[in-house]
Amino acid sequence: MIEDEDDYLIKIENNLVNKEKINVKDVTFKKVMFLYNSALKEIKTKIEILQEELRLFHDYEPIEYITTRIKKPENIIEKMERKNYNLTYENMFNKINDIAGIRIVCNFKKDVYKLVEIIEDFQDVRILNKKDFMKKPKKSGYMSYHIITEVPVTLSNGTMFVKVEIQLRTLGMDFWASIEHKLKYKNPKIIKSDSKNLIKYANIINNIDDNMLTISNRLEKEKNKRNIMIEAADSKKDINPNKFDFKL
Repeated sequence: MIEDEDDYLIKIENNLVNKEKINVKDVTFKKVMFLYNSALKEIKTKIEILQEELRLFHDYEPIEYITTRIKKPENIIEKMERKNYNLTYENMFNKINDIAGIRIVCNFKKDVYKLVEIIEDFQDVRILNKKDFMKKPKKSGYMSYHIITEVPVTLSNGTMFVKVEIQLRTLGMDFWASIEHKLKYKNPKIIKSDSKNLIKYANIINNIDDNMLTISNRLEKEKNKRNIMIEAADSKKDINPNKFDFKL
């Protein structure tokens, strides 16, 4: 059991691997990736249970879909080299937060913030960091809400906490981010005018999100108003029922 929240030392078969240099072809690397995969399965199951509970118990369906991914070994190494980190497991554990990632795509912005509140209340998930790129988008136009968590993974010899990044965004934000990523991945030296257009389109999608939310809120208020009127009418019937007296 890890006692210190800042202690990311991982023991595999009683051997500390933190100071070792990463070798993606070694069995140790496979064991480490097993831990990340296990943490991802844990948080995905929690989110899926939450999704079903909200639907069945509260008639609330904020989640459109969920996706997961594990960073490819070559991408982990590339990111560490780009950031000038020594290629050790210690740096991999401590400094790379997005090896395991889960994306939750919602209908509206209000759903994103509601889910953030719920995730923050998960009893056994540690919240390490939060970044709201919805209120403060990146310079590229990217919008999303990121939470860096530590998820408990129960093994035969105890429990370990492993980092998982949770991304929450709307359908519109996810559409833009997916297209933008593909465009820049295939064209790393994208010209300034195209970058400006991508930012413009991100703002347009953000405005659409806001307008859709306005419509949703108005419809919800109208629905609640109708329900109150129906309840009031039913209550009035109970208080003043129609009576028919038959006299023989």
